[in-house]
Amino acid sequence: MYRPAYALLVGVAALMGALAVTAAITLDRPLVDPEGFLGPSWLRLPLLVLGAFLLDMLPRTLWESRLKPALMPEIVRERIRTHWDRERIILVVLGLVSFYITYVCYRNLKSFLPFIMGEDKYDRELHLIDRALMFGHEPATILHTIFGTGILAHFLSTIYLWFLPLVPLALAAWLVWSRNITFGYWFATSQCLAWALGTASYYALPTLGPGFQYSYLYADLPDTGSSQLMEALSYGRSSVIRDGAEGAVQSVAGFASLHVGITLLVALMVQYTLRNKLIRIVFWANFSITVVATLYFGWHYIADDLAGVVIALFSFWLGGLASGQKFDRHGLASHPTSTTSQVPVDAD
Repeated sequence: MYRPAYALLVGVAALMGALAVTAAITLDRPLVDPEGFLGPSWLRLPLLVLGAFLLDMLPRTLWESRLKPALMPEIVRERIRTHWDRERIILVVLGLVSFYITYVCYRNLKSFLPFIMGEDKYDRELHLIDRALMFGHEPATILHTIFGTGILAHFLSTIYLWFLPLVPLALAAWLVWSRNITFGYWFATSQCLAWALGTASYYALPTLGPGFQYSYLYADLPDTGSSQLMEALSYGRSSVIRDGAEGAVQSVAGFASLHVGITLLVALMVQYTLRNKLIRIVFWANFSITVVATLYFGWHYIADDLAGVVIALFSFWLGGLASGQKFDRHGLASHPTSTTSQVPVDAD
C-alpha cells in the first residue's frame, strides 16, 4: 500500500547519505551531527515524538478516566490499540530515520559547498535581477521604508526564527497525529524531497545572500535575533573555511530559500489535510511573513524565494503521488486512494 512512499523516503535518504559520505571522504572532512532545537538531531526527533505521544495519551487518559487511577490502564491500552498500531509505528520510525539522515546530510553537504564549488558566487547576477524587478530599487530599501526599522523588525525576526522549531514539530505532528496514515507519509516524503532539492540548488547556483554580500543595505536594522543569527553564521563560515574548525558546519547558502520552501510546504499540508480554517489562515500567514522577512533581513534574493516555491510545489506534488493521494479540482484539493486501518477510503 505504501511501497512508493517507502521507496522514495528510503531512496532520498540513501542518496543523500551516499553523497555526504563520498564528499566527506574526498575532502577528508568529518561528518557532523549539527545541534539545534532541543539538542542534536538524533536526540531531538525521538524526544519530540515521545513528547507528542505523552501529549496524546496524558490529557486523554486524565479526561476520560475522570482522574480515577483504576480506569487509566484500560484507556491507555485502548488508545495504543486503536491509534498506535503497527502501521503508525512503522510510519513514525521510517519517517524519523529517513528525515534524520536526509537533514544531517543536507547540513554537511551545505557545509562542504565552498570546498567543492570554490569561491565563485552568483550574488551579483541575482542582485541585478532584484534591482531590475524593483525598477532600479533595492528590495530591502523598499521593505525598510514600508515596515520601518523598529518594532516590526523584531516581529519579522520572531516569525523568521520560528522556522527552527517548526520543522521538527511539524514532522512529529504529522507522523503521530495524521488522521490518515498516508498523510504522514505524504509530509515526511515531501520534507525529505524538499531538503534534498534544496541541497542540489545550492550547488547549481552558489550564492551567499544579500545580507552577507551587500551588508551595507541592512546597516539601519536594529539588533534582532535574525541579525544575531546572521552574525553567528558568518563567524561559523569563517571558522570552518579559514580556520579549518572541525566539528562545526558552515551554513551560508542563498539559492534556493528553504525557509520559503518548507513554510510553504507546511501551509500546503495544512490546507490539504486539515479542516480547521483558523489553522489554515495561521500557516498561510506564517508563509507570507517569512517571505517578507527573507528579503527584509537580506537572507535571500527574490530569485531564491521563487526557487523555494518551486521546490515546495514539486515536493508536495511528488510526495502526494507517492503516498497515494489523488488531486482533484485541477490540483486545488485531494483525497487519499489507499485504505488504512484507521481511515478507510470511502469514509474520508
